[in-house]
Amino acid sequence: MSLSRHVVSGIGTAEVGSEYIRDVGRNSFRGQHGRGGRETAYVVETDRGAVGWGLPLSVGDPSGVIGRNLAGLIDPDHGVIEPAAEFLDYALHDLAARILDVPVYAMLGSAGPAKVRCYSGGIYLDDLDPEDAPAGPTAIKQNLAQDHEFGFRDFKLKLGRGYRWMPYQAGLDRDIEVTRLARELYPDAEILVDPNDGFSVNALTSYLEAVSDCRLYWIEEVFAERREDLEFLRDHLATLPWRPRVADGEFDPDAAYILRLAEAGLVDVALMDAVGYGLTAWRRFMPQLKAASAEGSPHAWGAPLKTLYAAHIAAGLGNVPIVEGVPGHILGTDGDGYQLSDGYLDLSDRPGFGITLAGSSR
Repeated sequence: MSLSRHVVSGIGTAEVGSEYIRDVGRNSFRGQHGRGGRETAYVVETDRGAVGWGLPLSVGDPSGVIGRNLAGLIDPDHGVIEPAAEFLDYALHDLAARILDVPVYAMLGSAGPAKVRCYSGGIYLDDLDPEDAPAGPTAIKQNLAQDHEFGFRDFKLKLGRGYRWMPYQAGLDRDIEVTRLARELYPDAEILVDPNDGFSVNALTSYLEAVSDCRLYWIEEVFAERREDLEFLRDHLATLPWRPRVADGEFDPDAAYILRLAEAGLVDVALMDAVGYGLTAWRRFMPQLKAASAEGSPHAWGAPLKTLYAAHIAAGLGNVPIVEGVPGHILGTDGDGYQLSDGYLDLSDRPGFGITLAGSSR
């Protein structure tokens, strides 16, 4: 059915949330991340009874969208085309795909497989807790095992203990110990590391030399994106026996700058947030990344629903080698909407994002 036959008749809200399978601790600069949280999703309805929903990109004014013809808000081939409706990016993609009776990834082009590789992003600095009797590396070992049982086969380790929480050398030594522990326990896993800009250049070079035999898949946000430091990193990586990908662009991203870094061979994977950056923005940006011989992997930490969005981007646009998973469940819906098995998300062929709000047919 053509989108032009639909007029937006109402916009409501629904509460959805996340529940992690354990309490998540600190990263290099921020304290406890807790057990999950709640978010408000927007629900968009049309005069012909079609409904779509999704997390908003920002606070928006629904009054500027109600009464508008849907074809003037979103183009299935390009994304949201009306600036006043940009905050409804995911809800409109869900709605349009449901009307067209296709999954979102198919509407995006099905450029990648619908079986999407997914790593656990939940290995935080839990070895530092509780403060009165820190668990040490035993906590990391337990977390890895729990996430493996959940279905993950690849893991991202938070690093940067020496930035705030431990003395510099002791923190660096623990970062190295944890990395080597993960590699020893899971020899076939892809190991990704992320110090959340908590490394200095000197700390990074010391760390990389100490784990050069651990075959890191990527190093993420090792320090703020100064071109000179990234040029030094590129040159240093060329001296090592194994070169991990360099991933960046999550925190307060300047997409144009990240693209220039990618074109210069300084960033291999762009990480703009799935929701904070947006699906339409990713649709515009991915061809530019491909032209720069770089890849994308939308940041998805915080909500399993964002992982589902990132997986649709991967399956729809291609050029996404792996997505970030959250060890936990979506609340407020009738099931998670996807299956994680042996390290991969199997996306369904249900229309839209394939996930229904609890207690409704939406």
